[in-house]
Amino acid sequence: MSVATKHADAPSPRTGYSHAAKTAVQETTLRVKEMHRAIADKSFGVLRRIPLVAGPAQVVQSAHDVISAAVYAAIHHGSGSVLAAAAIVEKQRTGFVASKPPGRLASGLRSALNAAFGDHLAACNNVLAIDMAIHANGAAIPLDAVALRSDFPEAGGRICVFIHGLGCDEHSWRTGDAAAEGESDFGCQLHADFDYTPLYLHYNSGLPIARNCAQLALLLEELLDAWPWPVTDLLIVGHSMGGLLALGACEQAAVSGLRWPHATRMLVSLGSPQLGSPLERLGHLTTAALNLSNITTPLARIAATRSQGIKDLRGGPGAAQTVPGRHRIAFRFLGASLAEDPDHPLGEFLGDGLVTLSSATTHAIEGDVQSARLGKLGHMRLLGDARVYRQIRAWLVELGDAALPVRR
Repeated sequence: MSVATKHADAPSPRTGYSHAAKTAVQETTLRVKEMHRAIADKSFGVLRRIPLVAGPAQVVQSAHDVISAAVYAAIHHGSGSVLAAAAIVEKQRTGFVASKPPGRLASGLRSALNAAFGDHLAACNNVLAIDMAIHANGAAIPLDAVALRSDFPEAGGRICVFIHGLGCDEHSWRTGDAAAEGESDFGCQLHADFDYTPLYLHYNSGLPIARNCAQLALLLEELLDAWPWPVTDLLIVGHSMGGLLALGACEQAAVSGLRWPHATRMLVSLGSPQLGSPLERLGHLTTAALNLSNITTPLARIAATRSQGIKDLRGGPGAAQTVPGRHRIAFRFLGASLAEDPDHPLGEFLGDGLVTLSSATTHAIEGDVQSARLGKLGHMRLLGDARVYRQIRAWLVELGDAALPVRR
């Protein structure tokens, strides 16, 4: 069974946005109630230690507790009823038909929700949970020869798989204005210069990274088995978390004896936090600090509900490495800095705003490995900056195996 397909006996998916909103409202109400109770207990605790007001304070507290409990219960059940009704309307209006892919805005919202709560959405079988798949025109493509030949009638044996980062989707690789100065559509350019057929992966970035790596390793094997033409060259380009997935999938494939690494010519990792993300480390410290007081503990619980995929970015997988195997993969790492000079100490400190230069370029891989640094470039601009494409193009030219003459 394809990793992009749900089991036939799986329970029916729950309605999407309404169910997610219901969970969010009720969980937030519960956290507010806990904070309210903690503040009230502290205040009434002080009053109960004063001899003359201890008795009245006890009476007032009892009344307060009864009233507040009724209010929060009304909010909890009222919001549940309203949003349950909204779920019925939502399901009737949309039908969640797979043949009606969401637009770019809806896809972006869904990807952001998966980044934040994707593990929870998957665990409760919410229809908003994203299944890993190759996408075209906003819809998943079945991994069978007939469907692939229909969607890519002019393809050949050279494939490039693009893997987005946290909270993004396949649309992230298309800048929307590739003709603008300094912008480039990598997929179109690789097709024009090297005859690669661009394929775009869509996945739930809130799931544990190791789980996504395992799914990706199997999906790439299925893709090569189903591709209508003999695959002579596989190029993988991963941005941020996507680069971590690609490298992890290589390790999984080596352990499992899969064959797709033997067809992989190059793996390019753009701004991937091999040594972890400073932003997630800050989030972890903030959560720990909020847990120091019983008043702010409910806020810590809210912060702790972020997905495991985000939490996995705190320390990163460590220096990228692959299990020794007989493959010919060329590994390329590209880091960026907001500073104009990436080699300046300030450039290392700033990084691309989310990932430091050392984290993006550190590795322990033996063999054909190179890294590059670009200045005056932010994390998300790695997806469409013309300088990034020129670097990828130069790396491919160095390999000397372009199927078509490179345009000058």
